[in-house]
Amino acid sequence: MRSSVNAIIKILAIFQLGFRFIFDYIVGRRIFLRGEKMLGCGCFSWSRVSDLMQPESEYFSLPDPIPQWPPGSGFATSRITLGELEVCQITKFQYIWGCNLSKDGKQGVSFYKPIGIPDGFFCLGHYCQSNEKPLRGFVLVAREAAKQQDCCTLKSENMPALQNPVDYSLVWSSHDGIDESFDGCGYFWLPQPPEGYKALGFLVTNKSEKPDLEEVKCVRADLTCTCEACGLIADTHSKSSNIPLLIWGTRPLHRGIYGRGVSVGTFYCSSYWNTREEVNIACLQNLDLNLRAMPNMDQIHALVRHYGPTVFFHPDEVYLPSSVSWFFRNGALLYSRSNSVGQAIDAEGSNLPSGGTNDREYWIDLPCDSARENVKHGNLESAKLYLHIKPALGGTFTDIAMWVFCPFNGPGTLKVGMMNIALSKVGQHVGDWEHFTLRISNFTGELWSIYFSQHSGGEWVDAFDLEFIEGNKAVIYSSKNGHASFPHPGTYIQGSSKLGIGVRNDAARSDHIVDSSRQYEIVAAEYLGDGVVKEPGWLQYMREWGPKIIYDSRKELDKIIKVFPPPVKYSMENICNKLPLELYGEEGPSGPKEKNNWIGDERW
Repeated sequence: MRSSVNAIIKILAIFQLGFRFIFDYIVGRRIFLRGEKMLGCGCFSWSRVSDLMQPESEYFSLPDPIPQWPPGSGFATSRITLGELEVCQITKFQYIWGCNLSKDGKQGVSFYKPIGIPDGFFCLGHYCQSNEKPLRGFVLVAREAAKQQDCCTLKSENMPALQNPVDYSLVWSSHDGIDESFDGCGYFWLPQPPEGYKALGFLVTNKSEKPDLEEVKCVRADLTCTCEACGLIADTHSKSSNIPLLIWGTRPLHRGIYGRGVSVGTFYCSSYWNTREEVNIACLQNLDLNLRAMPNMDQIHALVRHYGPTVFFHPDEVYLPSSVSWFFRNGALLYSRSNSVGQAIDAEGSNLPSGGTNDREYWIDLPCDSARENVKHGNLESAKLYLHIKPALGGTFTDIAMWVFCPFNGPGTLKVGMMNIALSKVGQHVGDWEHFTLRISNFTGELWSIYFSQHSGGEWVDAFDLEFIEGNKAVIYSSKNGHASFPHPGTYIQGSSKLGIGVRNDAARSDHIVDSSRQYEIVAAEYLGDGVVKEPGWLQYMREWGPKIIYDSRKELDKIIKVFPPPVKYSMENICNKLPLELYGEEGPSGPKEKNNWIGDERW
């Protein structure tokens, strides 16, 4: 049936092209002839009728339905109040226009308008995404909310929260008369807001006429905040005019626990822009001091039980995780500059120095007796994930940061092309903290993405690109010895993947697993208020979880580097200079609260 429908659509498209050609000829418009007849707008060619077809909108959904969450105040109610505005998350779209950057059409982008907008809500901008992935994204729509007592601003009597734009500016168009790679003439419009208001997104049309002023709303400036472009989606250009079009995603400039910026889900586009310039659209700002859309304690437990990933450690891993209390009970010692004799640490870490910053006055080390080797290899049975629950993107998402502790980080393996060189000391250090983070929509309670922390960086992976093991529970692969997190099994290179030179990270399934949906402990959720979550004593320890050790590992690396020819030698030297300090064992790592992503956003 689908093939028959597609055939009919193609025939209709051919007729449409024919009528358009006759019309252009009658009115005397110029028709280009370059080996094949082209339409006047230069968007189609006769031999590529399939380019007229919009990409099939394959919506992504999680493997299992989202359950009914425990009752609460505002979590997963489909709407969130930001103060003077109430917003709703729209995930269904209507195709407007697309740009194919390859013959198969997969390396391209498509632009959509939100559909199914509830009565009384208004569009703030259109949506864009790559054709290489399933259609999954969102834009927010908004309406004025009832006045709230605990809102940061007072409602202005003379200036409503939402207003129509006064005009539109044409930012870019594909109408150049020659270009063959576009499946329609696209026009990109920036709303021109009234004085005291901000535009939050662009509109895309397939006609040269300006959009209706009722098509989109601008938002009063004090209800917005600065946003920034991030994640280049597409870079294309018009062949005749050589005017490029660059398209990015957007995100609030100020993020983290205390960031109030709310992502609208719209895109940013420009012909001439660099990262030092401020973008000319804004994000929303959450002025609700209570963050009502965040989950309560019952809802947090339900989320973890439903989405908690299974962590797989490598089958050859010998430096396994343990609980912090097991580490302390089995002989870990606290040292200080003023006392060279190690002090025993109680199971909760209550006798550790707390607060302050990492002044390097204290550090933790393995036991100095026969128990040292036993503790170094961890204890999988006691291992658990330590959870930090925090607001993200102005409280419209919840981040569940899951921290895993390993008593010891093993040595690295250097990969040079087909060669693998096991390092005897480089990479070793005591006390290894790693994490991954689940980002969940507070509109629905749906898992949106997972952040995989990888040494000094990491990456967000959308839910459609995750590997699921049971229902909506994803898989986390922990790399051998280094314990970095990855979404799929394989070998990952920390260095130059193109040259095949760098530190090797191997990830694979095994019987060494930790199920975070069962083996977890909530250690912090500041937004719930004082006393709701009792933070363990060891979490307040801001110093180093391992001693400062100088292995002189640079000599070990230099011996290896010298055996290679000059081109490889120079690449190796550059990579070694960029390796994190912990890889040389120079400093012990700090604990979770000392990391900048404890109160800030992840590195992306």
